[in-house]
Amino acid sequence: MNTPTTLRRRFALTATVLAVIALTVGGAISAVGLSANASTAPAAPPAAPVDVAEVVSKQIIDWQAYSGRIEAVDRVEVRPLVGGTLTQVHFKDGALVKKGDVLFTIDPRPYAAEVARTEAQLAGAEARAGYTSSDVARGQRLLGDNAIAKRDFEEKQNAAREAAANVQAAKAAVRAARLNLEYTQITAPVSGRISRAEVTVGNVVNPGSANAPLTTLVSVSKVYASFDVDEQSFLKYVNPARAAGATVPVYLGLANEDGYSRQGKVGSVDNRLDPASGTIRVRAVFDNGDGQLIPGLYARVRLGGGAPHEAVLIDEKALGTDQDKRFVMVAGKDNHATYRQVRIGANQDGLVVVESGLKTGEHIVVNGLQRIRPGDAIAPTVVPMQPQAKTAEAQAQPADGKA
Repeated sequence: MNTPTTLRRRFALTATVLAVIALTVGGAISAVGLSANASTAPAAPPAAPVDVAEVVSKQIIDWQAYSGRIEAVDRVEVRPLVGGTLTQVHFKDGALVKKGDVLFTIDPRPYAAEVARTEAQLAGAEARAGYTSSDVARGQRLLGDNAIAKRDFEEKQNAAREAAANVQAAKAAVRAARLNLEYTQITAPVSGRISRAEVTVGNVVNPGSANAPLTTLVSVSKVYASFDVDEQSFLKYVNPARAAGATVPVYLGLANEDGYSRQGKVGSVDNRLDPASGTIRVRAVFDNGDGQLIPGLYARVRLGGGAPHEAVLIDEKALGTDQDKRFVMVAGKDNHATYRQVRIGANQDGLVVVESGLKTGEHIVVNGLQRIRPGDAIAPTVVPMQPQAKTAEAQAQPADGKA
């Protein structure tokens, strides 16, 4: 017979057994769950392969880039100084001519006849002057013998003076006639390249600025490159150099060149700054012995200023953009990428000047920037900073016609 005490013992024993079973089953389930979680946990991402390069540290000169146009040092509109019929053109369109070369011929016959006429007048005036001079000498002797009135002697003197003046006038007329005869041969006033002939043989030409020029001529041995410099650059670079009497280096490149193939110097600076644009016109002089610099061509001008100073330079492709900021990824010693904001300056020999944010000896990611985020592990491959920096002087040396 089951007593209440016996039933209570059985219930307690059963509860204990069930509790033990529950704990056992729960532990097993937990162990299985932990094992499953451990097996399904994601592995750490592999290090991203990137190219890194050490920043370039070198002495540089600050350069400013401008756009301008090439101008001729001498540009002449060739016009006739006497009128007449054009009888000959002595040049080919676009040819190089030397100073003094004959360009056009105007019919010289009327002017040769005028020379002959004035020479005849001169001969008559000289004969008259000789006669009056002898008459004065005779009158001087007669006056000494009281054989002539003083008034008559003075008339002879006056006639002699008038004859001498007529000789001078006749000589001047001869010189003018000969000069007009010379003007029938129109010569090149300067050496350079000539344009086309605007007037052909057989046409009558006349002097005067109102008439169209016969042709134009520009010098080629030297050219100007004119460009506008902003006020800040003028005050920082150009004006101090001019005040100190120093030469401001200037380099020039054409539209089809990558670098700057020619070196020149600042020739002149305008006498006023344009308040509307805030710029001042500067004109640089360049040698043009090969004649490749033609007036009117677009010119890329590079103006240097200031003393050489140490600077950090990087490849532009290493730069990232974060809204209005620029940044680079610095490769740390633990091979992790570190975000670094930088302030950049002007382009210098294919590299960008970093004004703040980097220092000498640091390595930055130059290839693979889009594959990493700040703090990511990286597998760096060290490469040189590209493109290799070139000095302005090296760029100025042409190679196969290119900088």
